[in-house]
Amino acid sequence: MESRVLSGATIRGLSLPPKPAARLAGNCNFPALRLTGKLSNAGNLTWGRQLRTAILLEASPASVASPVVKRESIRPCFAAASSPAEGSDSAGDAKVGFLEKYPALVTGFFFFMWYFLNVIFNILNKKIYNYFPYPYFVSVIHLFVGVIYCLGSWTVGLPKRAPIDSNLLKLLIPVAVCHALGHVTSNVSFAAVAVSFTHTIKALEPFFNAAASQFILGQQIPLTLWLSLAPVVIGVSMASMTELSFNWTGFISAMISNISFTYRSIYSKKAMTDMDSTNLYAYISIIALVVCIPPAIIFEGPQLIKHGFSDAIAKVGLTKFISDLFWVGMFYHLYNQLATNTLERVAPLTHAVGNVLKRVFVIGFSILVFGNKISLQTGIGTSIAIAGVAMYSFINAKMEEEKRQMKAA
Repeated sequence: MESRVLSGATIRGLSLPPKPAARLAGNCNFPALRLTGKLSNAGNLTWGRQLRTAILLEASPASVASPVVKRESIRPCFAAASSPAEGSDSAGDAKVGFLEKYPALVTGFFFFMWYFLNVIFNILNKKIYNYFPYPYFVSVIHLFVGVIYCLGSWTVGLPKRAPIDSNLLKLLIPVAVCHALGHVTSNVSFAAVAVSFTHTIKALEPFFNAAASQFILGQQIPLTLWLSLAPVVIGVSMASMTELSFNWTGFISAMISNISFTYRSIYSKKAMTDMDSTNLYAYISIIALVVCIPPAIIFEGPQLIKHGFSDAIAKVGLTKFISDLFWVGMFYHLYNQLATNTLERVAPLTHAVGNVLKRVFVIGFSILVFGNKISLQTGIGTSIAIAGVAMYSFINAKMEEEKRQMKAA
């Protein structure tokens, strides 16, 4: 039975004197504690982050001022000492899970999976284009498989679908249109030239972002950032002049992709909402799929019906053809989801370094897998461009961190 000591309380008409109770309890005078806040299923897991509700213990002013203490408000020291089971729920005795005990290990695993899925996607995507050169249709498949995945996740409640209204839809449509255009033009470039060359051209994306911030959003870009972009432009120019797989379709498509993703970033800032990233990306994917279907029908529909599907099935068989399309779509969606999951767990500087290293991994593995021959000048130009992106990312991340610290101060 749990022991309790009441000071100044009245039991069945008898008033207990405060002094003996004080002697029994020693000098342990605790203010009454009131538990506020709610705890619901240990919080919600959203994009790799555990959102925990706050438990606040606050002293009740009335309990300090009044000599009468409620029965449920206080326990004496000797009772706590005699009952070891009590207090087992305290913060000091709470068991720490593996994910909380080794956060660096978990983050490293997310980085590995992000790079792994990205490399597999790029390799499988290029292999499909070698026997099925229809980038508009393949782009639709990428988004279609991702949308099916999102709808299935909503059905089982992982995550729970967030509601959307007409106002939010108006904000997301420009983001989704830019996402669709950038995605399609990237695939057109992948189908036309080597994967390594497309990623070299896409290394210019920070340059377009800086230009848009300066001339469209009116933000002042420091001279140091502009200077750090000079190696990127020089390196891409060197690589383009001697790239053996160079053609204008691949080059222009990659440049349009850079511009599209730049505008996607601008519209994303205007469409900042309280919706979690999982639901937000799901809605953007659905809208982008609707946008991508008409161009695929217009530009590639007649060719697909006439000989596109039959040629692909004749080369690799129906089972492999369908399997390749399914897995490339799944890898595309999962690597984008893992990328967001990973980048939300780290600081801006780590984010920047991770993006640069990802591009190095993709270029390196694509050269090894496909055996693309590159000239010495192309290799030097690609290295200079990647080094410039790393320099820009480092400087930009440091500036963002300083701004955040100033706001916090």
